[in-house]
Amino acid sequence: MKEPLLLALDTSTRTASVALARPGELLAEYTWRAGLNHTRQLLPVVRAILGENQTEMADLTAIALAKGPGSFNGLRAGMATAKGFAYSLDIPLLAVGTLEVEAYAHAAVPWPICALHDAGRGELAWAMYRRQPSGDWVQVLTERITKPEVMIRTVRGRRTLLCGEVPSWLLPLLQAPSASRCVLANPAASVRRAALLAELAWKRLEAGQSEDVATLQPLYLRRPPVGD
Repeated sequence: MKEPLLLALDTSTRTASVALARPGELLAEYTWRAGLNHTRQLLPVVRAILGENQTEMADLTAIALAKGPGSFNGLRAGMATAKGFAYSLDIPLLAVGTLEVEAYAHAAVPWPICALHDAGRGELAWAMYRRQPSGDWVQVLTERITKPEVMIRTVRGRRTLLCGEVPSWLLPLLQAPSASRCVLANPAASVRRAALLAELAWKRLEAGQSEDVATLQPLYLRRPPVGD
């Protein structure tokens, strides 16, 4: 029987990340600024991370994917690659929300955690998570796209950690009294990492969860542009 080995892929935004992990053990991780070059750069990084750990595709027992929200082209590149690996190797595919991966980096924080991205058009993609007193990690609010004022009203009066790819244009709005209890995560701690994706994916796999390779779709929140 193969020793458990998971490959985690995240191409949700201009920051991309790949990790190789066993349960409770990170073997390697590459996180880099991919820009719009996910399709060209992803497979060479996968080959490098496997080769440097003396492993092959045939050694993998699961694939994990950050499913979005994010950029249309980036999500498509990761989805196609992850599905191709899972189908050809006949191994489980685990999908985790991109915002959850970002929030999970701060799971020890005792307040609600709001992970967010610039969704364009002056709007934010965001969701909220927290660690319960029981120790359970839960999603408090599902992924959505709104004006920033809606997010600020939602967290009004509650100590809340903001993390993820916080756009610079949001910072002046966070100076308003209504956002006074919002705390911005350190930028370095907000870099989305595939190691966290891998950890969340292992938990899903241990719970018996996996995706249908044929029907899994990216989480866009908006329709892709016509003709894209």
